[in-house]
Amino acid sequence: MSGEVHVRATLARPFLAATTTPQVAYALIEVQPTQVLARVRVPVNVSFVLDRSGSMKGEKIERVRQATSMAIDRLDRQDIVSVVTFDHRTEVLIPASPVQDPRSIKDRISRIRDAGGTRIAPALERGLREIEKDRSGAIRRMVLLTDGQTEHEADCLRRAEDAGRMGVPITALGVGKDWNEDLLIEIGNRSGGTADQITNPDQITTYFQNTVQQAQNSAVQNSVMNLRLVQGVAPRAVWQVLPMINNLGYQPISERDVSVPLGELETGQGRTLLIELLVDPRAVGSYRVGQVEVTYDVPVLGLLGEKARVDLLLTFTADQAQLNQVNPGVMNIVEKVSAFKLQTRALQDIAQGDVQGGTQKLKSAVTRLLSQGELELAETMQKEIANLEQSGQLSSEGQKTIKFQGRKTVRLSDIEIPPQ
Repeated sequence: MSGEVHVRATLARPFLAATTTPQVAYALIEVQPTQVLARVRVPVNVSFVLDRSGSMKGEKIERVRQATSMAIDRLDRQDIVSVVTFDHRTEVLIPASPVQDPRSIKDRISRIRDAGGTRIAPALERGLREIEKDRSGAIRRMVLLTDGQTEHEADCLRRAEDAGRMGVPITALGVGKDWNEDLLIEIGNRSGGTADQITNPDQITTYFQNTVQQAQNSAVQNSVMNLRLVQGVAPRAVWQVLPMINNLGYQPISERDVSVPLGELETGQGRTLLIELLVDPRAVGSYRVGQVEVTYDVPVLGLLGEKARVDLLLTFTADQAQLNQVNPGVMNIVEKVSAFKLQTRALQDIAQGDVQGGTQKLKSAVTRLLSQGELELAETMQKEIANLEQSGQLSSEGQKTIKFQGRKTVRLSDIEIPPQ
């Protein structure tokens, strides 16, 4: 069977100049499960690892109880759930088991109380042990939520690497202001998951439910994008642009071929990538410069090693009217990725003591964001630029906002590109 995944390529500029110098080309690659899989629901094995330290007191711990219970409502007998709570101690509140009695599970969740300090690494380890109890082949997930700093950060990263080897992406969520965003980002990255900032406790429910639903919709697994290019065309970067901007990097296969692991593909969202290519000069004409091939499995349907392909075609011209043509949707995404690169380099400069260089890069990022209508993020950056010019430092809250909200500037509406 084929046709479970569709791949589409859209160029930022349909025409490149027939010059004597190399130039950069951008292609938006959409990898989307098709309607064939719209009603395929896969079983999941999810562990909620929840901070119950004293700083979670009040609205935060109440929202955690509500959010976890509402996430349980999305599960049924084919799913496995476990709940691990932690302060300076770790407790397995709900051992890994099928969701046969949701009422009993939610009753135990309702008794979570705040107390003590924060130690994340032992809780991650216990959550992984609970997930490992089930070998049914269910989609594995862990949700980590914390509002505080932790001891033994290196141990946290080792547990995240363990999770990556086990195929357990961690959704690492920080709520409030006093948590280490760099640590959570690394936990997400090393496990193959993600990290995010929760600015309002009301958002906890949405994150928990979305994590469960995304796992249930991930019938396509083990997907890999192979990019095969002709001589004179080289990859510069591969960016994920939804739901967050992220530099995926790539693995060389041969001199002109590279591979990018994509993992699971969620029905209804898939993966949207922006590829930067460096193209050597060519004469006027149209050329096939490469091919994008995605391999994938759909274990629930017994499908392994299926493939979907699309060719990359570039047209070189000396016609100025043609050269002025752009795809507004893709160019908008290129600009947003460029703004993200600027703000990332700005934060790196500031962390290394180059406040002046970082400030200038943030100003350039603000200009790009304002041109794209990203007013709220641009306003936050402007406030932080003022902080830098006055004190030489970013505020903790502003730094978190730049790191996390700056990754979310691309939206589904930005890539509503008409069929070609």
